[in-house]
This record gives sequence, C-alpha cells and structure tokens, in this order.
Amino acid sequence: MTSILTNNSAMNALSTLRNINNNLGTTQDRISSGLKVSSAKDNAAYFQISETMKGDSSAYSSINEGLALTKNSIATARLGAESFQELAGQFTERLAFAQGAKGGFDEIGKELDEIVKQMTTTIQQSTFNGDDMVNAAGIADPLAASTVDGTTGVLTATAENPSAARNVVTGVSRSGGSFAVTTLTVDNVDLSAKLADFAGLAAGFAGFAANATDGEAYLKQVLIEADKAFAKVTADATTLGLAEKSIENQQTFLSSLVENIDSGVGSMVDANMEEEAARLQALQVQQQLATQSLSIANQGPQNILSLFR
Repeated sequence: MTSILTNNSAMNALSTLRNINNNLGTTQDRISSGLKVSSAKDNAAYFQISETMKGDSSAYSSINEGLALTKNSIATARLGAESFQELAGQFTERLAFAQGAKGGFDEIGKELDEIVKQMTTTIQQSTFNGDDMVNAAGIADPLAASTVDGTTGVLTATAENPSAARNVVTGVSRSGGSFAVTTLTVDNVDLSAKLADFAGLAAGFAGFAANATDGEAYLKQVLIEADKAFAKVTADATTLGLAEKSIENQQTFLSSLVENIDSGVGSMVDANMEEEAARLQALQVQQQLATQSLSIANQGPQNILSLFR
C-alpha cells in the first residue's frame, strides 16, 4: 500500500542516512584528534583507566625531572671528591718520596702546602647551583681542629660534621585511594674535615723540616697517617659514586616505566589511523548511496499522480 501521509521507505532511508552521518562524524573526530576514546561517553571504563594512568605517568615524569637535578648535584660533588682523592694521592706520594730523601724537606713541605691549597679550591668549586654536598662552608680555618705532632707524626683529626643527609623521592605507588612515596637517602660527605687532616699533616711536616732532625720514625708515622686520610677520601668518593649510580638506575627505570604506561594508554585510547581512513572512505560511499535511496523513496508518492491521469 502506498500512502501520501506515511512514507515508510523514506523514513527507513532517512534513519539509515542519519546513522551513517553519525558514524561518519565519529570517524572524522577520531581522525582529527587521533583518539578513539576522547571522553567518558566514548568508553567510560577505558577513559577512567587511561586518565588514572596518565596521572601516574605525569607523576613519574616529574619525579624523574627532580632526580635529574639531584643527580647533577651528586655528580658535581663526586667529581670534586675524586679530584680531591687524586690530590690526596699526590700528597701521599710526596711523603713517600721523603722516606728516602736525605734533605730537601723544605721543598717537599712547600709542595705539600701547594697541594692543600688545590684541595681547598676543589672543595669550593664542588657545588652545583648552590647545592653543597661536600660541606665547603667549613674550610675557613682547616688548622683549627686537625694537628700533627711535629716529632711523632701522629695526626689528631678533626671530627667530621657533614651536613644532614637528604631523602630523595624516587617513586610513588598507588595504595587504595592514596599514594605511597618511596625515597632514597643520600649522605653528604665532609671533605672539609679531610682538608683539615691534610692541612695538619702539611703543617706538621713543615715543623719537622724546620727542626732538621733525624726523623725516620716521624716520616714513617706521618706516611701512615696520610694513608689513613687518603682512605677516608676514597670512602667519600665511593659514597657519592654509589648514590649517583642508584639515582641513575632509578631514572632509567622511571623512563622505561613512563614509556610502558604511555604505550598502554595509547593502546586503549589512540585511534588506529589505517582503520579509520578505510572506514571513512566506506562511510562516504554509504552516505552517497543512502542519499540516493532517500531520494528514490521520496519520489514514491509522486507516482500516485499517474493513477489520476
């Protein structure tokens, strides 16, 4: 039956065209945004999960940036400690040379004093952006604490007073509805105390050289004390090196973690551009066919006129 009031064919064709246009609009949005899930209405579960994971990714990235600054501070302090260690080795070598020397102690003493000056400069320069991890503030009067007996060569060392250790945030993890923060304790070192030790050794050697006495026992003992001081410096350089490596490993882990999270989010919400391009072409053809179908359906009532001719 054909009716001039109700055109079922046209309504069906119009419904089909409307659905095709909606799908075409969705596909065009995906192509323009690159997302198949851009809001909760697209896929509520994926949207919630992806937004949570994006928050985690952002938190890890921020932590990684903070670790970069801390790593730079530690790397600078570690470089200073290693340079100080090298100078301490030179200091010990000069004392070892003095063991077999029959004179020239004044010149050796001058060399020791020069090495101490270089040690002082090294500590002063071992800061990054004002961050001092070697306690350079304590080098004003290194002789105030460490002294060496000019006769026995025994070192009375200054007590170490490193600045407080710092807790570096290295990660966060979700626990229920809150975050649990993980930290790494990084110990500062006190190169100033070691400087005082070497300054005391140099001053003691100068006193020994001035006395011009047979000091075989003194030279033996002062070399032992210098070797002990060198061991302390080595321990400081090792402490800083371990801390730097720990942070470097954590940075590598966080970088990989962020990449994995971002990849997981992408697999849930990113549009497959190859599929969307193919779907767009198909929908455009369907749109043309549906438009023609609607046009044909709308011509149906016109055919009734021929019955009245």
